[in-house]
Amino acid sequence: MKIFTGSSNKPLAEKISENLNIKLSPIETMIFPDGERRVKLNDDVVEEDAVVIQSTSTPVDQNYIELFFIIDALKRSGARSVTAVIPYLGYQRQDHVFRDGEVVSLDVMIQFLESLRVDNVIAFDLHSIKIPELFHIPIDHLTALPLFAQRIQSKAFNALMTDNPSEFLKDVLLVSPDMGGLRRIEQLSAKLNNIPWIATVKDRDLQSGEITINHFDGPFDPTALPGKRALIVDDMISSGNTVVESAKLLKENGVISCDVFATHAIFSEEAPELLQDSSIDRVYVTDSVFIPEEKFFPKLHVLSIAEMVAMELKK
Repeated sequence: MKIFTGSSNKPLAEKISENLNIKLSPIETMIFPDGERRVKLNDDVVEEDAVVIQSTSTPVDQNYIELFFIIDALKRSGARSVTAVIPYLGYQRQDHVFRDGEVVSLDVMIQFLESLRVDNVIAFDLHSIKIPELFHIPIDHLTALPLFAQRIQSKAFNALMTDNPSEFLKDVLLVSPDMGGLRRIEQLSAKLNNIPWIATVKDRDLQSGEITINHFDGPFDPTALPGKRALIVDDMISSGNTVVESAKLLKENGVISCDVFATHAIFSEEAPELLQDSSIDRVYVTDSVFIPEEKFFPKLHVLSIAEMVAMELKK
C-alpha cells in the first residue's frame, strides 16, 4: 500500500500513516503564478493499492481540484486501485435542490470522482444518511460516535463533571441541535446504555441563514431538565450559531452543564470567539478537518480519527 496526501490535512495523514507503519509517499505540487496547479508523484505506484487522504474543507474548491489531480496522477501511473479518504466531504450540505433553479453541488463532485474511476471512498459522518445513495462507486461511511462514546465514558471526562463518576451517566442527557440529527442521537444513546435524549427545534431562513431555536421535541420531558448535564451532538460546527443557541435554551431551562461533540470543525471566521464566549462548557471535535492555530480556543478539545481510518484501510 502507498499513501499520499493532499495539502488540506497533512497532520491527520501523518497520524494515519504512523498507525499503519507506512511512510507517506512523496508528492510534488507546483502552483503557477496564475494559480494553476501541477501535481507529480515521486514514488512508483505500478500495481500498488494507493490511498490519497484529503479533506475537502476550506478552501473547498481548491482542495477538491488537488484531490482530483492526485487521483488522476495515480491512475495514469498504473496504480492497481485508488482509495480516496475524504474525512470531510465538501458540499455535503448541498445534496438536493432546496429552491428551484439550484445546482445539486455534491452530485457534481461525486460525478468527478466517478469519472476518475476511484475504486473506493472513505468519509466520516455525512450530513444525511441518504448521501451514500448518490454514489455509484463503493463508499465506506464511518462515524466518530464510538470515539465520542469512549470519551464520555472515560474517567478523565467524568472527573470534569462530577465528584462521583459512577453517578455521572444518571444525570446525562443527549441533545440533538435539530430534528435532522435524531438518528445520530439514537445511535449514541444505544452505545451509552440508552441514556435519554431530546432535540432542540431549529428554524433557518434559507435566504438570510438566520437561526432561531425556541422549543424542544423528543421523548424526554423538558420540565425534567433542571439538574441535567447536556451533551449536544452534531455532525459539524460551521458558524457555531446552532449549538450556541441550543446551549442557551438548555441552560435557560435548568441544565447545569453543556458540552458539545461534533465531528467536523468547519469553523467560520467568527465561530471560535462565538463558541468561547457562549454558555457551552467544552467543545469536542475530531481532526477530520485541519484546525489552524488561530482557530483554537480554550474550550476546544480535539480527538483523532486516525486510528479508525487506519483500521478501515487494513480491511
